[in-house]
Parts: sequence; C-alpha cells; structure tokens
Amino acid sequence: MRNAVAHQTPLGRQAEEYIKAGALVPDSLIVNLVGERLQERDCEKGFVLDGFPRTIAQAQSLEGILKERALALDCVLAIRVARDTIIQRLAGRRTCKACGTLFHLIFDPPKKADRCDKCGGTLFQREDDCEETIAARLNVYDRQTSPLIAFYRDRGILKEIEGVGTVAQVGDQILRVLGDCTA
Repeated sequence: MRNAVAHQTPLGRQAEEYIKAGALVPDSLIVNLVGERLQERDCEKGFVLDGFPRTIAQAQSLEGILKERALALDCVLAIRVARDTIIQRLAGRRTCKACGTLFHLIFDPPKKADRCDKCGGTLFQREDDCEETIAARLNVYDRQTSPLIAFYRDRGILKEIEGVGTVAQVGDQILRVLGDCTA
C-alpha cells in the first residue's frame, strides 16, 4: 500500500487520505490493491502478506481471491505486543528526508539530534507515527482487526508469538513458525 501511495497510483491516492487520518483503508480499496499485487510475477512462488487482512470481510475476500487461483494460506502469524510498547516503538521512529535511513529515539538514536548519521539529512516523524494517530489506529484494531484471531484460529492456521525481545529474537521466532507452516 505504501508503494501505491508513494507512486501516487489512483488507488494509492485514495488510500493515502485514510492513512493520514489514522483510519483503516476501506475493504473494497485494500482488496483491490492486494488482488492487483498478487497477480505480479514475484508472487508466483509464494508471498507474505503483512497487515492484511485487517477485517473479517477482507479475510473472506482474500479467501475468494486465493480460491480463484487454487491457492490457500499456509498459516497466519499473530505477533502479540502490549499497547504501550506499540506506542513507544512507533512514536519513536524517525526517517531521514534525504536518504530514507530509519532511526529510533530510544532503540537506535542518531548521534546528533534530528540529523541522519549516514548523510546528515534532516530526520522527521511520519504523520502516522504521532501518538494520537497511533492510539486511533489501535482503537480501530481493537474493534475491527482483533476478531481475525478467532477467525483464523477456527480455521486451524493461526500461529501466535510474543513480539518481545530484540529484533533478531523476534525474527528468529517468526522464521521458525513460518518454517513449520510450510514444511
């Protein structure tokens, strides 16, 4: 979706308005974006969906898209993280305007405040990483997305891990679970 927004495609421009407001992109729009993306050549041997589906309706639409292609999901991974940790992680992110390098004010701070270590460019906080927008997105998640846990658990494909630890530790857990799913 961010790629579609960055390239200002017609669907990307529509999605951008919702993202900036901290709202979920409507099902019909996101399903169209995903459906188009899954038709691309690099998805022929498999794919990982991150942040989709976010509603039961999207999950049902995804099942329809996959059924048309004689495909099914191997597994769905849910990473559990406490609300205050999510806010801390997202609100602390900063991006270099010049080269795109990412920093975090707590976990990976720049050597000089508001300046990129790599190129000296100015760092900024994305609009969707301010605390108010994050809180709004989490409230929407609680209402619309958390029901997917039961949806996929009922289908026997849900795998859950704790998103606590270093990036490497959580990454290792993800790779283990995904390896078990495709074995």
